[in-house]
Amino acid sequence: MYRLASQFIRAADSLALNIAEGSSSSNAQFNRYLQMAWDSAHECIVCSTKARLRGFITKEQDEQNRADITELSKMITSFKKHLKSKMN
Repeated sequence: MYRLASQFIRAADSLALNIAEGSSSSNAQFNRYLQMAWDSAHECIVCSTKARLRGFITKEQDEQNRADITELSKMITSFKKHLKSKMN
């Protein structure tokens, strides 16, 4: 359980840190960091699913995690599209 929790925390931290690190970059570089954040969000979804399948969290907790992470992913995707439109 500890390894999975540690991986989930690492992925969640990576999501936030990539956004923060990329925010002071050019739009093109920021887009790259946003992609890494998006990838980390999907890693969080996998960690949540594995936690549910191993009985560490409830189905309801997993569903809430998935809903929250999906919302973040949608926001990241929208922001990436916005930045790309400003580059063209």
